Amino acid sequence: MADEVAYPIGKFYFEVSWENAANGSIICSEVSGLNSTIEPIEYRDGKSEVFYPTKQPGLQSFDDIVLTKAIFEDDEDFKAWHDVVAIDRDEYRDTVTIVLNNEVGDIVMTWELQNAWVSKWEMPDMNSTANELAVEKITIVCENIETTIGG
Repeated sequence: MADEVAYPIGKFYFEVSWENAANGSIICSEVSGLNSTIEPIEYRDGKSEVFYPTKQPGLQSFDDIVLTKAIFEDDEDFKAWHDVVAIDRDEYRDTVTIVLNNEVGDIVMTWELQNAWVSKWEMPDMNSTANELAVEKITIVCENIETTIGG
């Protein structure tokens, strides 16, 4: 019996959703910025005989996440969420879920962006000589990213 060979997971099969999206799921072509940083705290006691500071973990922060997608007719998800943040100011936070799947559709990893909201909405550049799709982007900020391995 031969051992199974493990292959790395491709990054092209993913799903994006948030609770208040019109269809629940959003068809995105790209997600970037799923990064976490834990800032170091340096401390040195004034009476310390050691000439270098000790280091320990400090606050954790998360980069801005950018969602990119083509524009479709009657597709207002990015605009609607941006407008809620710009106008409503009461119910603007949402939970965004990003799921990475393997080639057969099984969940490999899930990122849950907690207390997320849109901080920027980018429209496409218009060019009458271009031969490309109209693409829009939103930048999302969040307070925490909870990561789950497997489904």
